[in-house]
Amino acid sequence: MSFPDRIAIASRNPGKIREIRSICADWPVEWVTADEHEGPWPDVEETGTTYLENARLKARAVAEDIGVPSVADDSGIEVDALGGAPGPRSARYAGEGATDEENLRMLIRAVAGVPAAGRTARYRCVATLAWPNGGEVWAEGTCEGTLLSKPRGTGGFGYDPIFVPAGWDETMAELPAQEKDRISHRGRAFRALRDLVARDP
Repeated sequence: MSFPDRIAIASRNPGKIREIRSICADWPVEWVTADEHEGPWPDVEETGTTYLENARLKARAVAEDIGVPSVADDSGIEVDALGGAPGPRSARYAGEGATDEENLRMLIRAVAGVPAAGRTARYRCVATLAWPNGGEVWAEGTCEGTLLSKPRGTGGFGYDPIFVPAGWDETMAELPAQEKDRISHRGRAFRALRDLVARDP
């Protein structure tokens, strides 16, 4: 297995695309995104019940439609006090079409009565690379932490303003982008994926 010459990023989320480009800056590939691609780009409904199912749906759809190997990830936040919710529904926690701000507010309300020591959580990410011929590899990464009751910081996206990674005093939204990429669930998943793709056959 080796790196293809071109890889499409199967996402329309600007924050996610920016992070993937940064995390994977050392990948020897030319990146293709929906904004740069001439021609149709599939809109994929995330109907899977797991991160892997959703990542596969997106990567496979783009790879098959545009004929270019494609990466996709699905990620979410898992709150122990909520039984692991919102999990794979993190992007739709406040309902279909919810904004990051609406999802964030709903999670803050959901853990409002939980003592600080009980607000343990983790970010989880599954990253998949799919080829048009049906081949694929995938990898997973996690980042443990705790949740604040009030948002802090303006960086990142999603639940970053209330997520404090284990061993840090800053939220993900307060960390420099490079530091966030180094410790994040997405950073860990894509570095593991890179190692799988680069591994000698």
